[in-house]
Amino acid sequence: MHVIEIQGLSKDYPVGFWKKQLRPALKPLDLAVEQGETFGFLGPNGAGKTTTLKLLMGIIFPSSGSARILGKDFHDPEIKRRIGFLPEQPYFYDYLSAPELLDYYAQLSGVPQTGRKQRISEMLDRVGLGDVGNKQLRKFSKGMLQRVGIAQAIIHDPEVIFLDEPMSGLDPLGRHEIRELIQSLKDVGKTIFFSTHILSDAEALCDRVAVIHKGELRGVGVVNDLRSSAAGKTEVIWEGASALGSVSNYALEPHVTGDTVRATVSTELLDTMLERLRQQHARLISVTPLHGTLEQYFLSRTSDQEPVRV
Repeated sequence: MHVIEIQGLSKDYPVGFWKKQLRPALKPLDLAVEQGETFGFLGPNGAGKTTTLKLLMGIIFPSSGSARILGKDFHDPEIKRRIGFLPEQPYFYDYLSAPELLDYYAQLSGVPQTGRKQRISEMLDRVGLGDVGNKQLRKFSKGMLQRVGIAQAIIHDPEVIFLDEPMSGLDPLGRHEIRELIQSLKDVGKTIFFSTHILSDAEALCDRVAVIHKGELRGVGVVNDLRSSAAGKTEVIWEGASALGSVSNYALEPHVTGDTVRATVSTELLDTMLERLRQQHARLISVTPLHGTLEQYFLSRTSDQEPVRV
């Protein structure tokens, strides 16, 4: 089931002194997210990630296109009760405590008064802030504020959760804590759509990812499949350093230790290189395909080459 369906969604901004020219912040976007999926929306700064999320949240209006969330038009007010949102740089009232802030958002989200206090306590425990008491938000660290932000996004138990750069500006410990929190939401079946430019987080959490660059979708797919498509090299180790000269046109980044050579080779040239080594009576030690990384795929899609249509 498509929980999020985006069809031709775009956003142009007028630029110039007379505002007569249009600059595309998001080119027509087609995208679908399945129920229970953790979906990563990847791109460098200024790629159009936040613009897309603001459009889906109804904060700004599209120049063209449409979207559906949970089977309803994304402008339908009823949808707001069934989704949660954490903006990239949320502003919270500094002099409120975490329980007071969550009580405020719980009322806005329609959480019944009966059991609301218990719900707030459960959410604070869930995000690791059960012991903050009445400490004011202005005294919170960046990581603590991010956790409060996620708590307000899930206080009403939404079906779909949108997170805009949830790990931005966090130290390694803070990133780990937020990753664990997102994983816990994934484990209970929530559909999570989050934007990020931190590829290791997307690789660890996401079922599928999409890459956007300069407002244009460059690729989308299952993380493991994209990593495989970004591979294409094999590591070969052999004994017989004298054979290196005969395969110098194939061996990439060779390292020689005594009589042992370690090198990589493009997969399409592997058979030719192995045959040359056999002719030189080199003794093969190992032939190991190298796994691609999400970073390799990301870089291939955000280069200035002609974008790959998907």
